[in-house]
Amino acid sequence: MTQSTQTLDLDAVDAYLSANLPGYSGPLEASKFATGQSNPTFLLKTPARNYVLRRKPPGVLLKSAHAVDREFRVQKALADTKVPVARMHLLCEDDDVIGSAFYVMDHVDGRNFTDPLMEGESNATRAAVIDEMNRVLAELHMVDINAVGLSDYGPPGDYYERQVGRWSKQYRASETEKVPAMDTLIERLTAAIPEDDGQRTLVHGDYRIDNMMFAKSGSDCLAVLDWELSTIGHPYADLASVIMQWQMPPGNEGRGMAGIDRTALGLPSDDEFVARYCERRGIDGIDDFGFYLGFCFFRMAGIVQGVLKRALDGNASNPDRAIRLGSFVPAFAERGLQALDK
Repeated sequence: MTQSTQTLDLDAVDAYLSANLPGYSGPLEASKFATGQSNPTFLLKTPARNYVLRRKPPGVLLKSAHAVDREFRVQKALADTKVPVARMHLLCEDDDVIGSAFYVMDHVDGRNFTDPLMEGESNATRAAVIDEMNRVLAELHMVDINAVGLSDYGPPGDYYERQVGRWSKQYRASETEKVPAMDTLIERLTAAIPEDDGQRTLVHGDYRIDNMMFAKSGSDCLAVLDWELSTIGHPYADLASVIMQWQMPPGNEGRGMAGIDRTALGLPSDDEFVARYCERRGIDGIDDFGFYLGFCFFRMAGIVQGVLKRALDGNASNPDRAIRLGSFVPAFAERGLQALDK
């Protein structure tokens, strides 16, 4: 059959799960989640229980992108830590089964907040959820990577030097038009990389509230999702990623809190969130936070540019939204430059 990011060969999936997943029994139904721009994600329903299948998109892909094998490995390694993740079941790296590699995990039955404003929730709930988000982030950065078998999950050397280089190449490979602000940002970031302070932790790479599942009642985090960009790196990149998201406009596209009276909604300021994180990790504070914030805007611009390129090539999971997101690349670049100037 013709491979698509929107559909699954259910007969092939059913046959594979029947042969490889203990306890599995059909009949099988599948529906695609609207989220998950990079790796198409499907809810698998059976009479006994539900699963989630996450796959590489078919077609020609950028090198090192869409690494579902890495997603599977890191979540499996975190199973017995204080970082909540879905239970991993199996990884299939045989492209012949459904046209690309995929993995299957438990379906986490919780609730997902699309943005940090959490419309309709009480101030107490908002405050508790954001504090839980802060707690899980600190726990993530305190995972003993040697104990969980992830010491080789990222290459050695300066994380930011490596990441700025990698995303500059990814951006150039998916560039569809010249964005002067992005050219300037790449140049300035490269020159501003801080001296390596020796911190080497597991990082998520896209840590934000809509990549988390929470209990249906209360504020407990049940699972952190979407680990495609995870690696061994520097923890402040994750922390700055949260602040970056909050500085975006509110609404479906920005999903931020720019211009919002946070105190009136029970939400912390950027400084309060950073201070609570530092307290949990036992550190005094963070110097030159503008660099880390600028780096996150730069990386997001690179990610969004890749999404746009896939849409134009016909490989995007949600083509219409991908094209809309692509229009934000210049804005992300400009905000990155502003962060460096502060």
